[in-house]
Amino acid sequence: MTDMGILDLYWSRSESAITETALKYGSYCSTIALNILRNNEDSEECVNDAYLNAWNAIPPQRPAVLSSFLGRIVRNLSLDKYKSRKAEKRSGDETALLLSELQDCVPSIYSVVDEVEAKVLEKIIDSFLSQIEKPDRVFFMRRYWYADQISLISERFAISESRVKTSLYRTRKKLKITLEKEGFVV
Repeated sequence: MTDMGILDLYWSRSESAITETALKYGSYCSTIALNILRNNEDSEECVNDAYLNAWNAIPPQRPAVLSSFLGRIVRNLSLDKYKSRKAEKRSGDETALLLSELQDCVPSIYSVVDEVEAKVLEKIIDSFLSQIEKPDRVFFMRRYWYADQISLISERFAISESRVKTSLYRTRKKLKITLEKEGFVV
């Protein structure tokens, strides 16, 4: 079924909207959640919560790109779940590592009180990503949006892990400089 067809089901409040969403995007959403949480039960819970959030948001929203809309929801839910779980356990893992890698070059979204500043930050990062070389952009997105492990990125693109790490390091460094030039304290 097309995205427009799925959105029409949401708008008509048909329960089959969730079924069709799960059929088309279930694997995509599960991968995002599992990469962040590294736990099948928690990932499944976040994906199901994402479907509920989509149900509650559509209408009134009508997302232009359904996959991005769902991906953002499941990613945010997974990060929230991860943070609450981490607060309970206080253990180091892969997700903590990838979040700490970005900590030195991107200000925390939670310290940005004003919504306008958050939108400005989003636009600056989008602009930055559109200006860097495609391989660096893809590595950056695979690591920090999809929460892929470095070994998986290396394997997927048939390059060494050290090349991926170097690309990510240089990209973070460039991003930090860009953000500082735009007035963000990093």
